[in-house]
Amino acid sequence: MNLKKYSIGTGDRFGYQGKALLKAIIKAKENGIDLAVVWNKSFREHKLINTKPSDVLGEAQSAVQALNWIGDYYIDADHINLSNVNLFIDSCNFFTLDVAEYIGKPAPSNVIREFVQKHKNFIGKIKLPVLESSIYIKKSDIEESAKKYLTTIEEAKKIFMEIEKKKGKNNFIIEISLDESKEVQTPLELLIILIAISEAKIPIQTIAPKFVGEFNKGIDYKGNLKNFERDFELILAIIQFTKTKLILPKNLKISIHSGSDKFSIYPIINKLIKKFDTGIHLKTAGTTWLEEIISLALSSDEGLELVKEIYKKAYDRYDELCLPYVNVIDINKEKLPNPEKVSRWNNKMFLNVLRHDSSCEHYNPDLRQFLHIAYKIAAEMGSRFLNALEKYNKIIAQNVTENIYERHIKPLFL
Repeated sequence: MNLKKYSIGTGDRFGYQGKALLKAIIKAKENGIDLAVVWNKSFREHKLINTKPSDVLGEAQSAVQALNWIGDYYIDADHINLSNVNLFIDSCNFFTLDVAEYIGKPAPSNVIREFVQKHKNFIGKIKLPVLESSIYIKKSDIEESAKKYLTTIEEAKKIFMEIEKKKGKNNFIIEISLDESKEVQTPLELLIILIAISEAKIPIQTIAPKFVGEFNKGIDYKGNLKNFERDFELILAIIQFTKTKLILPKNLKISIHSGSDKFSIYPIINKLIKKFDTGIHLKTAGTTWLEEIISLALSSDEGLELVKEIYKKAYDRYDELCLPYVNVIDINKEKLPNPEKVSRWNNKMFLNVLRHDSSCEHYNPDLRQFLHIAYKIAAEMGSRFLNALEKYNKIIAQNVTENIYERHIKPLFL
């Protein structure tokens, strides 16, 4: 099972936008962009909404059948670990192994010494493909990275072996996720990590490092664009280098988590993946939930009042809702409007504040991040919220399709 050069992780919290999302993928294909579609939903999201991996599979199959999709599609067990992987085995064929919590837990000193000795041929100057430059690796670089990441990769191996035992060889796709960590993985560290993954014989097809800068939920990239471009170019060069020097799949590519709405870096990514003739995997999901909220606010007075109620209840449970996402949000609570003020907004004002348009004077990225993680409140409304999704499906679906195609697929892949 091999993932295409270009792929996009889509998904929606409540399972109502499968066809709308797939329509964006079909539109992309009609315009010359051949994407594999990956429906992703994490254990965290399943737990908060009280859904199961089989629900995601059902949503995907229903959309594929309804729209006669004959392209590749996958069901991603997103951000899973050894404690919950078995819940996803039957329904999924794409597994994102989240081992970030093991970063920094040192491996035994003898294991580190053996690793350094085995890979001492990488010490020195390494000429990178495509670039007219080299990187220099010291023995201490390998030692430090081994100390920091070998336990991490060993944990990934345990999860991979558990999946392979149940699903068999070559029947699924593996991604390793390091992005929800506190520290950035430098390009040089990523090289050592890939050496360790190769040695562990984990056939990853995508890897999600934590890049320089901030990748917060639902808003644009925060950071120095030149620094991001410098590191991203080096990372792509290292990926190309490892494909020829290590035992890793030839279609190995970078995965960008919290990748939705990172509009300022899409042109950089577009330019560089073409320069290296390499693939990319973009993970989105929460942006779809936000389009549902925006669409409900625009649909009617009833929809607008429902959204205002979600915000008020979420505001009162700020700490609880933020806790699971502490590493991927940066919200200034003082910039969140008081619910009493929000209660006086009309639908146009709600749109201006929430829709990701930095040229709009009312746009509030803090509120956008906060509502991005507030879907638990909607889940607790049960059938009341789900009935609203059904009732206003037409406007919601149109906005979901447009958001994924126009704001994400076109700038990143075209």
